[in-house]
Amino acid sequence: MSILEIKNLNLGFNTECGFRQALWDVSFSLNKGEIHALVGESGCGKTISAMSALRLLPKNAVITSGEILFKGEDILKFDNRQMSSLRGAKIALIPQDPMTSLNPLYTVGNQLLEVIKKHQGLSGDAAYKKAVEALKIVQIPSAEERFNSYPHEFSGGMKQRAIIAMALACNAEILIADEPTTALDVTIQAQIMKLLSEIKNRTSAAILLITHDLALVAENADYVSVMYAGRIAESAPSEEFFANPKHPYSRALLNAIPSARTQKLETIQGQPPSIYQDISGCRFHPRCDFCMEKCTTEIPPLFDKGKNHLSACWL
Repeated sequence: MSILEIKNLNLGFNTECGFRQALWDVSFSLNKGEIHALVGESGCGKTISAMSALRLLPKNAVITSGEILFKGEDILKFDNRQMSSLRGAKIALIPQDPMTSLNPLYTVGNQLLEVIKKHQGLSGDAAYKKAVEALKIVQIPSAEERFNSYPHEFSGGMKQRAIIAMALACNAEILIADEPTTALDVTIQAQIMKLLSEIKNRTSAAILLITHDLALVAENADYVSVMYAGRIAESAPSEEFFANPKHPYSRALLNAIPSARTQKLETIQGQPPSIYQDISGCRFHPRCDFCMEKCTTEIPPLFDKGKNHLSACWL
């Protein structure tokens, strides 16, 4: 069952060079108890798509059309009060950099209590117990003692766990994990992803995993959406995607993953376009090995390939 649906989202930025579109008809959905990975190169629109669901956009960003449905209600029509009650309580963000996401002037416990008091309406012992319970769930050792620690006394992995604890304490139904393992070493990355999977199984929360790490996706995601230059290029269940990628960009990404079986590392020619570049037809066609004349003039829709598999390619 879909808890969040982004439908035909179009978004751009007012720049010194005029309005420049960054997202074109972006559509994907999140289901309860599912990890949905949004993957692609840096700058392809992954984070801005997710931030649209929280309405946390730069001042020069403009959503020109589309819908963002949370349990069937279009949050683009919500006022500030409604959005304030939604953020944190229903949709929580696990930001990209755990090192700078906590206020260094307050203890981790105080920051956790602030979130609980705002979104859960608890205070005193009840709020404290809820906070300590959340720290224990995310496996922070000696939770009662660590409650009074400052962020600088936490390692990077523990900071990330504390941020996840804030989302848990508020019973968030959707977790947006924006590159949650980027600043962490490989061992801690695995621990954080295991924790997110356990949370998904325990609470049936929907998790949007924003990443460029396809190995991470293969091990953890239930469903995959691939973005390229502001468009969804392909969407499929994870197992189906890795076994049978349909879009040339998806195939190129998978071929670029280092393999123990071969020393050859394939690359994708050229560079992703910026929002200042006007590209007709398929936005991947300047870098595509299978480009046809039609690809240079006509935008391919997302074709149904069966098995809940969609691909925006004329092939």
